[in-house]
Amino acid sequence: MSKTSVRIGKGSYEGHSAITLATRGLKMSIITDAGPRIAFFGKPRGRNLLFWDKQGLGRGEWKLMGGHRVWPTRPGADESEDSYRADNGKCSAESGADSVTVVSAADPVLNVKHGITVRVLSENRIEVESFVENQGPMLYSCGAWALTCSLPGEGTEYGIPLGDGSDWDCFNLVVFRTWGGGHTSGFDDDQITLTPDMLLVHPKGRETKRMLQAQRGIIAMNAPDCDCTFAKRTGYDRSAAYPLGCNMAFYVGPKNFMVELETMGPELTLKTGERAVNCETWTLTDSAVGLRDARKLIELFPD
Repeated sequence: MSKTSVRIGKGSYEGHSAITLATRGLKMSIITDAGPRIAFFGKPRGRNLLFWDKQGLGRGEWKLMGGHRVWPTRPGADESEDSYRADNGKCSAESGADSVTVVSAADPVLNVKHGITVRVLSENRIEVESFVENQGPMLYSCGAWALTCSLPGEGTEYGIPLGDGSDWDCFNLVVFRTWGGGHTSGFDDDQITLTPDMLLVHPKGRETKRMLQAQRGIIAMNAPDCDCTFAKRTGYDRSAAYPLGCNMAFYVGPKNFMVELETMGPELTLKTGERAVNCETWTLTDSAVGLRDARKLIELFPD
């Protein structure tokens, strides 16, 4: 159990039933009537670092809404129709002294549940476990895909440390030109810069999408308008199977309406009652640390 002072309470967020979790360094609202998803994340008196629009974009009856959510990747077709089909339904919720778990109902066809468990680790650090659980009698194959829709402000930039520092150091990069029945980007994009140890993203309002292998599992948002850096880290298993060999992705929306920070867990075959889990550590710094040096981001996760 965390020794940090934690306040957890039921309430609402922009018309949705919600559970709010707060420390002296961060605040989070997790809605329970659509998702599961995290609707707000930021400093206790700061702006929402997440994109949130409960009535905006969507596809058919499904609404994007934003925030942080969990989808299943599907081997060989990680963005299949069933990735998001249970994304807006009512959830069950449990809270403890320093944790909250929100779980969707089982999909009536696929018999899988999506869930998020948040645990407080310190004043500025939380653990966000995104999972997919097989509730049916048949096998189900997937990985847990954690998508965080961020809201860029003035001067916001994004970065991913590259490589692991070993001999034969390398990484995989997947570049999309078209996807999803109408989305487009260019193979050449000046919003994206490679440095000796980082991939940097400076959103300029043009839609783009990339997937990559990032062995350190860190993706970060530097927000000078809020004087903070939000970084999250997931594990990486070199022997595991990931979508297109990648455990990380980002998406820049048109006109910078959002930038999506995505991590993917290993893809597994789940028996009844088994889970695919993607466990992230989130940290929110007291002041912006910048993204020019990968070591500064790596040092945010000393364990």
